[in-house]
Amino acid sequence: MSEPFEETLRQRLEAVRSQGLWRSLRPVDHRSGSELETGGHRLVSFAGNDYLGLSQHPAVLEAAVRAVYDWGCGSAASRLISGSLAVHHHLEDTLAEFLGTKAALGFSTGHAAATGTIPALVGPGDVVIVDRLVHACCVDAARLSGAKLRVFRHNDLDDLDRILRWASALPRNDSGGPRVLVVTEGVFSMDGDSAPLAGLVELKERHGAWLMLDEAHSTGVMGPEGRGLAAQLGLGSRVEVRMGTLGKALGASGGFIAGSRALIDLLVNRARSFIFSTAPVPAAAAAAAAALELMLTRDGEEARQRLRSVAAAGARVVARAFPEPAGAAAYEGSAGHILPVPVGDEAAAVALADRLRAAGVWVPAIRHPTVARGSARLRLTFSAAHTAADLDSLEEAFNRACIQTPPNLSGDAA
Repeated sequence: MSEPFEETLRQRLEAVRSQGLWRSLRPVDHRSGSELETGGHRLVSFAGNDYLGLSQHPAVLEAAVRAVYDWGCGSAASRLISGSLAVHHHLEDTLAEFLGTKAALGFSTGHAAATGTIPALVGPGDVVIVDRLVHACCVDAARLSGAKLRVFRHNDLDDLDRILRWASALPRNDSGGPRVLVVTEGVFSMDGDSAPLAGLVELKERHGAWLMLDEAHSTGVMGPEGRGLAAQLGLGSRVEVRMGTLGKALGASGGFIAGSRALIDLLVNRARSFIFSTAPVPAAAAAAAAALELMLTRDGEEARQRLRSVAAAGARVVARAFPEPAGAAAYEGSAGHILPVPVGDEAAAVALADRLRAAGVWVPAIRHPTVARGSARLRLTFSAAHTAADLDSLEEAFNRACIQTPPNLSGDAA
């Protein structure tokens, strides 16, 4: 490689370090339940999104193993090139039935679902309006589409109404638009709070817009039998595009879009991340279908009940570690299974995470660009796999971390 190339990279990496934003991969040698082993140390993890512990459920494991023997390790090519495997169709039929939609389509990742879907629905001359805290994949997809991108203040219906009124006044384009797509999340990945979905639905219908709801962190956890926030509020039929992931509460991997038959047919023909990607591995599709079937059983309901119990107990641990009223701010409005602990300063958040890891628990420090500068935080995620002993370990770790200056739990940047 040329020296100027390497020198440029070194300079850019040094800038990352100087800003307190350096990241590195931490090898995990083994994972079992809520524990993992890294560098010879055993840690209790509060970092994953396996909310129901299904990634290691016997029925999910058995389905994945059986699919490997039936279909092999890979899918060979795009589904439009080498044929569409029955295991993928079974997953999509199961998803559509579970969510009460006409059809569904699987993608290799949730990011691919977003970047394929949004540009297929809107383009130059159209408008995409996203919540300020929506996942980066939706922002990337909106930019990729070429549509005008507007951002409304987090969960602020008045601000969204203002932008929708602006979009309604735009001149008509060649497609009869502009088409307007609003994008939000069911449960927000970094703050753990829920979208005001009823108000969002009412606003988008009043202004003739479409709504895309990312239920990555609410599928499997919220609503009847884990069917998500839209189902919990009885609004599923009024949301045009329902997006989700198979790699969080469902314990597998991949993403999906669910909605009308016409929506799915359009994506098969226009979603570039679907058309030009090798299909997800059969084992992941089979595992996700098995997890969806578990949602309807006693095992599924018991897992959701355990998660609620663990999350409530975990919130109490944080409140004791950081006394009221500051402690309450850490989980006020949270859906439960995602609990942010605001710190503010990036270096302080990393230092606190390091002390907790030294004390035996893995809690990630979340920094820019995942969150805004000056709003770094610890992000705890709870799982049905966590035990009372795990929560005791969390409390002990907070105590042993010897925090001389508690994090600023008001939510303001330090």
